[in-house]
Amino acid sequence: MGKDQEEARVAVEYIVAGLGNPGDRYRRTRHNLGFFVVEALAQERGGRWGQAGRNRRAARVAISGRDVLLIEPLTFMNLSGEALAPVVDAETLPLDRLLVVCDDLALPLGQTRLRPSGSDGGHNGLASVIEHLGETRFPRLRLGIGPVPPRVDAAEFVTAEFLPEEEAPVEEMVKTATACVGAWIVDGIDRAMGRFNVRREAADPEGAP
Repeated sequence: MGKDQEEARVAVEYIVAGLGNPGDRYRRTRHNLGFFVVEALAQERGGRWGQAGRNRRAARVAISGRDVLLIEPLTFMNLSGEALAPVVDAETLPLDRLLVVCDDLALPLGQTRLRPSGSDGGHNGLASVIEHLGETRFPRLRLGIGPVPPRVDAAEFVTAEFLPEEEAPVEEMVKTATACVGAWIVDGIDRAMGRFNVRREAADPEGAP
């Protein structure tokens, strides 16, 4: 590794990983909300995506002067940890500077919920990240896509595209999520939670306040 590469690697101060499934088949599906958010952050801040290893792509952006690495695993959702864990190890960042962004069936459509830690809550992507990091104490930003309609299989629901009438609340939720990421970086997780966790969901799989 050359000097410039080493300096660039060390300069990373935060990692924001959006979870989803790769490929055109899944691009606009509910399970890909994590991708929506990191792609919006890259677009807002002039980040350029490039291949970063065999199973992920990455973009570098500055948020309020902080050097932030955006990551999209190119594995399928249930293997997200395989793509993310090597980046976390290489950057040698404390886990409280890793934010994982993903969809959540337990939250109503449009609601966001930031947590400092917790279980996977039944989310296969989070389960993979926890498995490969060997740790649950990393922040995660959950984006509501629920509830699942009666008699609809949850796996089919998350891999289906949003309905036309859902597009406006999804767009607003992505805007809220990008603002939440900025607040997490600049103000810290406690203040960001106080600002963005403004409503309580009916069911919380992580059981945290």
